[in-house]
Amino acid sequence: MLEVLRRIIQEVNGARNLDAALATMVRRIRKAMRTDVCSFYLFDHAIDRLVLMETIGLRAQAVGRVSLEVGEGLVGLVAKREEPLNLEDAQAHPQFRYFEATGEERYSSFLGVPIIHQRRMLGVLVVQQSEKRRFDEEDEAFLVTMAAQLAGVLAHALATGGLNRPSIPGGQARFTGVAASPGMAIGEAVVIAAPADLNSVPDLIPTDVEYEIARLKEAIGRVRDEIRAAGERLASRISAQELALFDVYQQMLSEAALSQEVEKRIREGQWAPGALADVVRRHVQYLERVDDNYLRERAADVRDLGRRVLAHLQEETPQTPEVYPDSTILVGDEISVAMLGEVPRDKLAGLVSVRGSSTSHVAIVARAMGIPTVLGMVDLPLPRLGGNRVVLDGHRGRLFVRPSPELESHYQSLIDEERALMAVLEQEQDLPSRTPDGHDMPLMVNTGLAVDAVASLKSRIGGVGLYRTEVPFMITERFPGEQEQTRLYRDQLESFAPLPVVMRTLDIGGDKDLPYFPIEEANPFLGWRGIRVTLDHPEVLMVQLRAMLRASQGLDNLQVLLPMVTNVDEVDDALRLLDRAILELGEEGVAVKRPKVGVMLEVPATLYQLDALAARADFFSVGSNDLTQYLLAVDRNNPRVAELYDANHPAVLAAMARLGEDSRRLAMPTSVCGEMAGDPAGALLLMGMGFTTLSMNAPSLPRVRAAIRRVSLASARELVEETLRLDSPHAVRQHLETRLGEWQLAHLLPPKD
Repeated sequence: MLEVLRRIIQEVNGARNLDAALATMVRRIRKAMRTDVCSFYLFDHAIDRLVLMETIGLRAQAVGRVSLEVGEGLVGLVAKREEPLNLEDAQAHPQFRYFEATGEERYSSFLGVPIIHQRRMLGVLVVQQSEKRRFDEEDEAFLVTMAAQLAGVLAHALATGGLNRPSIPGGQARFTGVAASPGMAIGEAVVIAAPADLNSVPDLIPTDVEYEIARLKEAIGRVRDEIRAAGERLASRISAQELALFDVYQQMLSEAALSQEVEKRIREGQWAPGALADVVRRHVQYLERVDDNYLRERAADVRDLGRRVLAHLQEETPQTPEVYPDSTILVGDEISVAMLGEVPRDKLAGLVSVRGSSTSHVAIVARAMGIPTVLGMVDLPLPRLGGNRVVLDGHRGRLFVRPSPELESHYQSLIDEERALMAVLEQEQDLPSRTPDGHDMPLMVNTGLAVDAVASLKSRIGGVGLYRTEVPFMITERFPGEQEQTRLYRDQLESFAPLPVVMRTLDIGGDKDLPYFPIEEANPFLGWRGIRVTLDHPEVLMVQLRAMLRASQGLDNLQVLLPMVTNVDEVDDALRLLDRAILELGEEGVAVKRPKVGVMLEVPATLYQLDALAARADFFSVGSNDLTQYLLAVDRNNPRVAELYDANHPAVLAAMARLGEDSRRLAMPTSVCGEMAGDPAGALLLMGMGFTTLSMNAPSLPRVRAAIRRVSLASARELVEETLRLDSPHAVRQHLETRLGEWQLAHLLPPKD
């Protein structure tokens, strides 16, 4: 049976489209199981019903016409229970429902199994037989295995529109994804397609190498012009930090990066489109393996640039609308920053994408522009969305298609309330983040791009709590030199002077390697990464430390942060290198002060070595995202387990509370720079636990500041005591909502249904 299963899967995967694959599948399963009927029912989220999509044995005219609710009939029962149903006499079952259009009254036995992908029920696979037959364990196991194999293929086809589903007009439909940028919008869906397909480029040997190189350069030049124009259109709406994303695009397109690699591939015997596709695919595959959310999402940028260049090489133009409607909700399989820049600034109301996460470039820009965004919406039927009226909820990650008048009216009132709230919060953003009982809670920002020179931000923050230094290492083909790094760090330090800027040393390794410094490991999460890598390569760390020190000359606002520390020896070794760098620069006539050095607490082992670490470091910085991930043994980027990642988990809160206590005992300044700090309720908990600084993305500042200014330190401490007595994440969330409601701060949380 295993060989039969393997052959069926090969035929299904080799079908020209999913409709053909489904037809092949039901026929092969019927033959393999020696039954009279095999049928596939799709759960259509647009209508919340199971629809007969393919059958062999039932009447063909029933396909697309027969539908039933979850829980209705035997098929609906399988979907509701999400478990197999095996019956010798189906018609005797109290749940049996007869559909005249199918002609299934002739069949007695029934075996149905659910098709489930990442806890989401996609449909039901059914076999039936005329005589009474109890399908044995091997039959049931075979069908369950087929359903599991089909689940991934089906989920992808639904997301990309690869399955032609019957269009049932009217009615409200709801889809869910990852909330990437808060806010709500009502408008018209505009579906945008990728400009070219990198996976369908044939290999061809060039007849004229120089001609291929010339047309490559011309295509890259055109894309550079497009990116520049898109950046100029957005220049007045976003800060220098987000605008720097377009500089990153330009650097990717520079002679030293994409162009040079593709040209080399052409000279090796590949025509321009094929060489481009080879290089882009290699970079994308590398980037998609990395552990860091922010860096992994660069794969989308590389893929988008590759498609744009390929479109020009193929003498095609990107498929963008000529006219955008007012309140455009831009929808696509994968939306890039450049696509965002093509929409007139006064038309764009929201973004929806099948791919992507909250750390993607487009999510960063969307948050800076205040555009509601939902990404990772894998169930989205793209071909059916264009031109539909939609409501987008960026707080909960929802999209409503063809909303009812009542729902649209409800959301319009929520939008009006949110605008009024932000107007009120804006008026107090230059006021100190001080509690009613006089406790100052400094707020800082996280940055990760080139420069954030927003002058208005300086009066509202206490500095930069985390500056990622990985980006310049990612966009080159070699380790950047000391002068290159010095210029970049100097820009950052000058932009915020005299406020402190905490620069994390290079955090690579494991599956977050570099194209020119690959690392292959079986378990990258527990592997060679962070300070472990840079201490093993002191020549890399020394150049970075020297560049940081040079950049700080005369400003003295640099603070250095060591990532992924596990034991005190690592700190000792890093401090020796820092002292050596200071000594070397002094011998070269560059006098610099020794900066404060901090340890990043993200490995659980550090929680049990705080006394020893405090004797060596000047401050601690808690990476609450990674600490949560390690404490719960959950990869939050893995969709199979992402729901288990929860900063409200009692174990996480207990660890954070203990850490806060120990930091106070040691009189050690300790900041938190994860997502927990940017949440109003989380910020109040952290303040009550005794942390001295909170660092967050800039858009989170207004709500967090408002919460701190309205809740006393004493009340925050009580909140911590109450919360630590709870035993589930759900109970914690409910309690936090209740308490913020009592303090009349519920408006700072995402609006409720």
